Amino acid sequence: MSIDPSTHKHALAFIIVVVLLDAIGFGIILPVTPQLIIDLAGVDLSNASQLGGYLMFAYALMQFFAAPILGNLGDKFGRRPIILYSLIVLAVGYAMMAFAPTLLWLFAARMVAGAASSTFSLAYAYITDITPEEKRAQRFGMVGAAFGGGFILGPVIGGLLGEYGARLPFIVAAILAAVNVVYGYLVLGESLSLANRRPFELRRANPMGALVALQKYPLVSGLALAYFLYMLGHLSLPSTWTYYTMEKFAWSEWQVGLSLGYAGVFMIIVQAFLIRWAIPNLGAYKAGLIGLLTMTIGFSGYALSTEGWQLYGWLALAALSGFVSPAFQSIMTSQVPANAQGELQGALSSLNSVTSIVGPLLMTKLFSTYTGIDASYYLPGAPFLAAALLTLASLILFVPLVRHFGLTTLGRRDNATAS
Repeated sequence: MSIDPSTHKHALAFIIVVVLLDAIGFGIILPVTPQLIIDLAGVDLSNASQLGGYLMFAYALMQFFAAPILGNLGDKFGRRPIILYSLIVLAVGYAMMAFAPTLLWLFAARMVAGAASSTFSLAYAYITDITPEEKRAQRFGMVGAAFGGGFILGPVIGGLLGEYGARLPFIVAAILAAVNVVYGYLVLGESLSLANRRPFELRRANPMGALVALQKYPLVSGLALAYFLYMLGHLSLPSTWTYYTMEKFAWSEWQVGLSLGYAGVFMIIVQAFLIRWAIPNLGAYKAGLIGLLTMTIGFSGYALSTEGWQLYGWLALAALSGFVSPAFQSIMTSQVPANAQGELQGALSSLNSVTSIVGPLLMTKLFSTYTGIDASYYLPGAPFLAAALLTLASLILFVPLVRHFGLTTLGRRDNATAS
C-alpha cells in the first residue's frame, strides 16, 4: 500500500496519530517505574534510581545496534513495514514489563523494546519523504507536538492508574501499542517511492557504519555532536525527574504525572503552534538558538528550585526547547539526499542511543551520589546542573557551525530556498 501525493495530508495525519499513541504508551509508565523497581528489588528510592538508570542503559544498548539496521531496512523496503514491526515488538515489551516476576525479567523486557525502537526516527524519515524542504521544520514540529500530546495524557493517566497498582499502567501501554499496530496496518500508506529506495548494505547498517556515513556531510557530522550533547543533558529529565521530585518535594505518582502532563501542554503549544511561526519568521538557526538557551536556563531553574511549585514556571520556559529538534532536523535533512534519509535518521537514532547508554547512568549516579546516606553534600538537583552545562556546550558548538556554512536563514519565509 503506497500513498499518492494528493493524499499526503492524510498520511501526515496518520503518522502523527501513530506517534501520539506511541508517546501515550511511553508516558504512562514514567510515574510508576520507580515503584515497580522498588517492589521487585526491595530497595530504597535512591538505589532504585540507579537501577532505573541501568534499565535505560539496557534499552539504549539494544537501540544502539538495532536503530541503524531498521533505518537502512526502511530505505530498502519502505517505512511502513518497519514502523509496524516496531509497534508489534513494543507491545510485547510492555506486556513483559506488566507481568515481570523478577528484576531480571524487567531488564529483558526493556531490551526487547529497545530492539524495536524506531518509531520516532522513521516518523521523521516518513515526513521527510512527503514534505518539501522548506516545510519540514514545521512538520517535524507537528511530530513533536504529537509527542507532547502523548506526554500530556500518558503521565497523567499513568499517575492515576498507578494509584491502583504499579503494573496496571504497563498493561494499558501494551494495549495502546497493539491498537497502534492495527491502526497503522489499516490506514498507514507507504511514503518512500521505489525510485528513492536503495540496496541494503550491512557495512552501513551498523552503529559505527551509520555514524561514519555522516562524515560525508561536514555540517551534519558537526551538528550531530552538538545534538549529542543536547540529548545527553536532556536525558536528565526522564532519568531523574520522578526520583528528584519524590526525593526533594515528596511528590506522589499523581503529582509527578500532573507535572509531566503540564510540561506536555506547553510542548504542544510550542511544537504545534509556535514552531509554525518561528521557523518561517526566524529560520531554523534562530529557533534552535532560542531553544538551546531556554533549556540551559530551565535546567538551572530545576536544580535550584526550593519549592515544588517553582518547577512549573521553569517547565513553561524550558518548553521552548521544543524548537531544538525541528531546527536540527531541518538543517541536517537539507544536506542529505532522499535515498539516504532513513540512514540519516538511523544514525541519529544510534547517536541518541549512545546518549541513552551514557546519560541515564551518569544522571542517576549523580542523583544517587548526592542523595544517598553517605552523600558528602546533599544536592538532588546535581543532574540538572550537569545538564545545563551540557546544553550550554551544545549551544557553543551550534552557533559557529551554522554560521560557517551560511545557513542562518534556512527555513525562513524570505529565504525558503536556502541550502
